[in-house]
Amino acid sequence: MTLAVAIGAGAGLGAIVFRWLISSFTWVFSGHADYSATGGQAHPWLPALGPWFVLFAPVVAGLVYGPLVHRFAPEARGHGVPEVMYAVAERGGRIAPQVTVVKALASALCIGSGGSVGREGPIVQIGSAWASALGRLVRLPESRVRVLVACGAAGGIAATFNAPLAGPFFAMELLLRDFAAESFGAVVLSSVTASVVGRAVLGDTTFLDLPSFSLRTPWEYLLLLLLGVVVGAVGVVFTRVLYRVEDACDWAWRGPEWLRPAVGGLLLGGLLLVLPQMYGVGYPVLQDALGGRYLLGMLVLLLVGKIVATSLTIGIGGSGGVFAPSLFIGAMAGTAFGEVVHVLLPSASSPPGVYGLIGMGAAFAGAARAPITAVIVLFELTGQYTIILPLMAAIVVATLVSRKLSRDTIYTLKLRRRGVDLDRLATTNPLAGRTVDSVLEPLPEPLSSDTDLVSAGHQLALSGHGILPVVGGDGRYHGCVSARAVAEALGGVRAGDLVVADLAELPPLITCDAPLTDAVAALVNARGTGLPVLDRDGTILVGWITHQAILTVPQSISRTGFPLKETIRKPASVSTGAG
Repeated sequence: MTLAVAIGAGAGLGAIVFRWLISSFTWVFSGHADYSATGGQAHPWLPALGPWFVLFAPVVAGLVYGPLVHRFAPEARGHGVPEVMYAVAERGGRIAPQVTVVKALASALCIGSGGSVGREGPIVQIGSAWASALGRLVRLPESRVRVLVACGAAGGIAATFNAPLAGPFFAMELLLRDFAAESFGAVVLSSVTASVVGRAVLGDTTFLDLPSFSLRTPWEYLLLLLLGVVVGAVGVVFTRVLYRVEDACDWAWRGPEWLRPAVGGLLLGGLLLVLPQMYGVGYPVLQDALGGRYLLGMLVLLLVGKIVATSLTIGIGGSGGVFAPSLFIGAMAGTAFGEVVHVLLPSASSPPGVYGLIGMGAAFAGAARAPITAVIVLFELTGQYTIILPLMAAIVVATLVSRKLSRDTIYTLKLRRRGVDLDRLATTNPLAGRTVDSVLEPLPEPLSSDTDLVSAGHQLALSGHGILPVVGGDGRYHGCVSARAVAEALGGVRAGDLVVADLAELPPLITCDAPLTDAVAALVNARGTGLPVLDRDGTILVGWITHQAILTVPQSISRTGFPLKETIRKPASVSTGAG
């Protein structure tokens, strides 16, 4: 828990610095706090160029961050989240520590110079890299490092968006891909810490300042289900266009990779010259759309423009996230849908902004297929609790549509294109579906609870396990005693007064029908080389399990996935009782 707090504090500070870097580079490259809201004005420091400066801003930034990423952290290129997902699933949470600095600088330069990407991917990678480095510094096992990486991601999301609930759900749903109680507690603690640090500097306000929205009639739920279908499909289209454009850039570029962002920046600058609303993240434009300041044609133009601008930014080697662009795309699609509905049913429909707000969550659900995160993050970004029910309905529909239209999400498709299938990795794990009784070993000779420490030390040395079970005079199981505990006690002044029962500890309960994956987790923290196994009721000792026995599992599985042989051991019958 101490590490979770430290990681949350570090992620919160990282989010503050990252947002400051984005603001600073935006001022430098555009002369405005957010150029997307200026309508294409000239740079105040370069008035002679007029709006043409945006043609060169991405080029100059690319000349800086292109070599930086290529030389020090190639994994900092792109939108970041897939790299963290891969590190958690396949690399034991190991992320190079330099990613923290390189990703922050590269993404801030990219966004500040006009890159049409978001900041959630970078802050996830920044917080995760910091957590990974800290976890490995204190030499934690891989299972713990994975959780810490999720803590760093949650803290980064929570601090940068002032979203302490969305952070944990993003990390659990997309990175860890489960909601284990122990992991969830650490991730929430990190998120809370990061939020406190972030709010102390950035303030405590919702990210989007919107008027209160609500539905006019219950019949609108039917329209919102249709909205979920439409915007869910738009999210899938965004995913496919993103990678098609990236493929096209890969095909067209034949020069050195470090130069690619600068040369491609000319294309991005040309697009920004025509459609300056695509500059950077574009939250002011999104808010104007929800506020009803754009007509239908402009909404469609902004929708298409964002898909192209984000895809081009990633394709030329830019660094930034796709979470914010998916929200932007959803807002444009939803508001456009609402405009059409308002024309057809003017007296029975809500303002178009309601549909745009719900479309934000539906688009993210369609692209990332993370419905829980989509609901929570929309609530926290907007503070609009009144639309939570229709939001949930539209998000569920969008998720189902996305699953029907596409096998992958916007994050997992990047990994599949590299030959990494996260779902296959989970189901083809040699330990998946196996239980402890398939690798049972004979139970070592238990120690009697009244055994003196000298005799116990002798038996532990002969056993070779470093830990032995302890039974009472009535044969009841009292726990285990480790060689380390006996050795430490023998060095004390009261060693002659102690017996084994005084040192016995209850290790994690492992039953014969428990999954092997649970046994591995228990063995990671065991004091010796094995642990006792009890029957299904947890009352009788039936055997012993070791790391060596588990290592034989892959050799006993055929290519078809069926076991070639089973190792059946004769169980030992020792009762258990006292806990």
